[in-house]
Amino acid sequence: MIQPLTTPEAQTAPNSIENRIDLVGLSKAELKTQLTDIGEPAFRAKQLWHWIYHRGETDFDQMTTIAKSLRAILNEKFIVRRPGIALEQTSNDKSRKWLFKFHDGNEAETVFIPEEDRGAVCISSQVGCSLSCTFCHTGTMDLVRNLTAGEIVGQMMAARDSYNEWPSPSGDRLLSNIVMMGMGEPLINYENVAKALTIIMDGEGIAISKRRITLSTSGLVPMMDRCGSELGVNLAVSLHAVTDELRDVLVPINKKYPIKELLDACRRYPSANNARRITFEYVMLKGVNDSQADARELVRMAKGIPVKFNLIPFNPWPGVAYDCSTMSDMKRFSEILNDGGFSAPIRVPRGRDILAACGQLKSASKRDVEKLKQDARQRQSEREAS
Repeated sequence: MIQPLTTPEAQTAPNSIENRIDLVGLSKAELKTQLTDIGEPAFRAKQLWHWIYHRGETDFDQMTTIAKSLRAILNEKFIVRRPGIALEQTSNDKSRKWLFKFHDGNEAETVFIPEEDRGAVCISSQVGCSLSCTFCHTGTMDLVRNLTAGEIVGQMMAARDSYNEWPSPSGDRLLSNIVMMGMGEPLINYENVAKALTIIMDGEGIAISKRRITLSTSGLVPMMDRCGSELGVNLAVSLHAVTDELRDVLVPINKKYPIKELLDACRRYPSANNARRITFEYVMLKGVNDSQADARELVRMAKGIPVKFNLIPFNPWPGVAYDCSTMSDMKRFSEILNDGGFSAPIRVPRGRDILAACGQLKSASKRDVEKLKQDARQRQSEREAS
C-alpha cells in the first residue's frame, strides 16, 4: 500500500486531552470501542454520533436521550471539543475567516466563502506547509505539524457553530460545500484527511456528499490514485505552469513529480468524468505564466483529460516578488482556453480585505495579532455606523 509522504516535523497532535479522550475525529468503530471498553453496549455509539455530528452538541448533559448515569461517566472520561477561536473576521464581501487555536497552542486558518444561497468552507489540513510554493503566503511558513482528524472535522463544526446551522437542516443549507484548500498539503496528511472526510460524508451526521467536497493538491502523484479510489471526492490540481522549468520554481514538488507524471495521474483519477471534471488551478502572474502561448500550451496539455480551469488573479502579500496579471491579459487567456473547448472562468477574489483570499492564509503567530484585532474592530465599528 502506498504511504503518504511525511517528515519528523509533520507529526500529528495526540487525541487525548487533559486525561479525557476527544470523541471528535474518532471513526464509528473507534467510538464503539470506547463505549464497550467502559461496559456500554455498542448501540450507544449511534446515539452519541447523532448528538455530536447531527445536533452539534458539545455538552453531554444536554444529550437528553442518553441516561443521566451514562452522561456522568461520559463527562468524566470524554470530551467533545471544538478548536478555540483566536480571531474571527468578516469581510466586506461577507466571506468569514477564523484563526483557530488548537489545544497545544498551534493555529490554523479556515475561511467560509459564501455564494447567493450556499457556500464553501475552506479547511486547513496542516499547521504551516512544507511545499514552499513561491506565490503562496502559507508557503512562507515552516511546517509545524499535521492536524488530527478531529481538528480537521472541528473546523467545519466550528464554522457551523458560527452560523447556527445545528441541527442539520433537512433541506438546503448555507455551509453546503467543503474545499480542502486551506493551509497545508492534504495528501501529505492523507490518513487524517481521509478519516475526517469520511466522518463528514457519513449520512447520519454532517452528511456532506463527496460530490460537494473538493480536495486540492500540489501534485503528490502516488497519493492521488489512493485518494480517488478510497474517497472519490472532487480533485483540484495546483498547476500554475506549462513547463517543468517554471513549475519547479512556482511549485517545487514538481521536481519530484513533474508535469507529465501529474497529467497521467489526472487521466486515471477514478471519479473524473465529464460530469465531475478535475479542476486545474492556475494563478495568474504578470509576465510569468500569462502569455497567449502559455494558454495555447495548456489547451494542448489538457487534451483527453476531463478538466476545467480556474484562473486565479494573484493575491499579493507583503514582500512577494510577483504581480497580478492585467485584466485584459487574463480575459484573453480565458478566451483561448474557452475556444479550445475548456471552461476557464476568472475567479472573483473573495476576502482580500481580511487576507482570506486564495494563497493568503497564514497563521497569525507570524503576524501582528493585535493589529489584526484592531482592524477587525475598526471594520465592525464602520459597519455599525453605516
